[in-house]
Amino acid sequence: MYLVTNFNGLYTAGRIVEAEAYRGPDDKASHAYKNRYTERTRVMYSVGGFAYVYLCYGIHHLFNIVTAGEGCPHAVLIRGIEPIDNVELMLQRRSLARPVARLTAGPGVLSQALGITTANSGIDLAAPDSPIWLEHRGEPSVQENDIEAGPRIGVAYAEECAAWPWRFYLKGNPWVSKG
Repeated sequence: MYLVTNFNGLYTAGRIVEAEAYRGPDDKASHAYKNRYTERTRVMYSVGGFAYVYLCYGIHHLFNIVTAGEGCPHAVLIRGIEPIDNVELMLQRRSLARPVARLTAGPGVLSQALGITTANSGIDLAAPDSPIWLEHRGEPSVQENDIEAGPRIGVAYAEECAAWPWRFYLKGNPWVSKG
C-alpha cells in the first residue's frame, strides 16, 4: 500500500515498508492500555480507518491508522515509507539535499516528509476529501517470505509486551528504520 497526502495541493506519496501493531487494552505499549480513554486516545476507539497522530517527545508527529471496530482501540504505527511521488517536496520539508534513509525511515521523519501533524488526528482516511489516504497501485502483492517480523522499537517500558513480534518490515529495503 501507498500512504498519500495532499495538503493545499502539495501531493506526496510513499510505499509503506514498515509498520508496528498496537493492541489496545492488553498491550502495555499501547496508549489505550487498560482501556485508557483520554482526549488524545479518543480516536483510537473509532471504527477502523481513522488517523491517530500524536506528538512524541514534544517534537515528532507519529502517524497511526486505527484498525479495529468501534470501541476496540487497536492501531498500526507507520514506521517507514519508500518515497515515490514528489520526493523534492519531501526533501524540502526535511531540509535534506538528496534522498537518504533519514528522509522517511522512521515514524517522525516520514510524518514530517509527508506534511502530517497532530492537526490531522481524527481524519477519516476513506473520506472523499481526506488529505491523507491509502492507495493500492496494482502492483503484485508482497510475498510472505519478503516480510520480517520482530519486536517493536522504543517500547522497552512495556515489559513482556515489548518482545511481541509486532514490527513488520520488508526484508532488505533501505527505507526501513534502524531498530
